Amino acid sequence: MSRVTIAETSTTPSKRQDDARERVLAAAYDLFRRAGTRNVGVDRIVERSGVAKMSLYRHFKSKEGLVAAFLERREELWTIGWLKAQVFTRAAAPADRLLAVFDVFDEWFRSADFDGCTFINVLLEYPSDHPTHARAALHLSKMRSFVRQLAREAAIADPRTFAETWDAMMKGAVVAACEGNLNAARQIKIAAELFLIARLPSGAKLARHRPAATVVAAYP
Repeated sequence: MSRVTIAETSTTPSKRQDDARERVLAAAYDLFRRAGTRNVGVDRIVERSGVAKMSLYRHFKSKEGLVAAFLERREELWTIGWLKAQVFTRAAAPADRLLAVFDVFDEWFRSADFDGCTFINVLLEYPSDHPTHARAALHLSKMRSFVRQLAREAAIADPRTFAETWDAMMKGAVVAACEGNLNAARQIKIAAELFLIARLPSGAKLARHRPAATVVAAYP
């Protein structure tokens, strides 16, 4: 008879639980981002993940909790792991990184996997007093914080107001792309650059920014 070590007996159940949680979250991630959180029921997630419903509720106390985890994963993979990473790859100076957002958007809008902004989609699925609405709004605010930090690094006066305006242009580009305007990011970038130049300190110049000649990371 083979011997089972203490380490094996103590870690195996935990690993199984982690695997089950990840399978549920991976299934929910794909289904929620494509079909919306309200249109996808728990039974469909159970079927896709191959995890029992009891196990799903052991890891996520409610569907609302699963949606919250989905939004966290989306921020991790899309906002941080993809969008911000692409922006930092394409430009070095803070002001140029602000414009690089629209270059990344342009490629995103033209990709086969473009499905709109998950955080905006979820925000609109729920009434303003719903906790999930508030969570989606929080994730959107983190993007404004990123823009505000770049504006501060570029020595732009009143970075908060600048970030709110820039954020509105970003959201406008996404909505226009959802309507079918694949040139939305390029068009809004023209107005964004004029706004940026007007807000930069006297004498500051933009590099004639071009997208980096690198392989674009896979869309998450």
